[in-house]
Amino acid sequence: MGTAANTLSEIFRTEYGAVFQCNRYNVYWIEFAGGFSSFKFNDFFHLKQTLETIDVKEMAQNPARFADVVVLNPLCSDRCFVLTLTDVLNFRELLQGAKAMMELNSIIYESLHAMAV
Repeated sequence: MGTAANTLSEIFRTEYGAVFQCNRYNVYWIEFAGGFSSFKFNDFFHLKQTLETIDVKEMAQNPARFADVVVLNPLCSDRCFVLTLTDVLNFRELLQGAKAMMELNSIIYESLHAMAV
């Protein structure tokens, strides 16, 4: 994270990771599974959508050795996520919470802006 560390605002945190917003560079930083990865706005939401499409029921029910692990290669990222079923659920919780906080912040901002006009 380097020099951007002073410009980060925490959006959402769980015991498994955190999502930060960096207005200076217009990116989101995800802390998860022992690493930090930055994503531009659209890439962040693409990652969230990709994560949502993973069939966790199939992962849990399929007895094949490879079925309980999924590999994600997010767009415009040099990081690869190798996720177990538990990791998928924890990562989903993190990104869903972050998205909810972003939406809440947007609603608050719009409400305050409308009151000021």
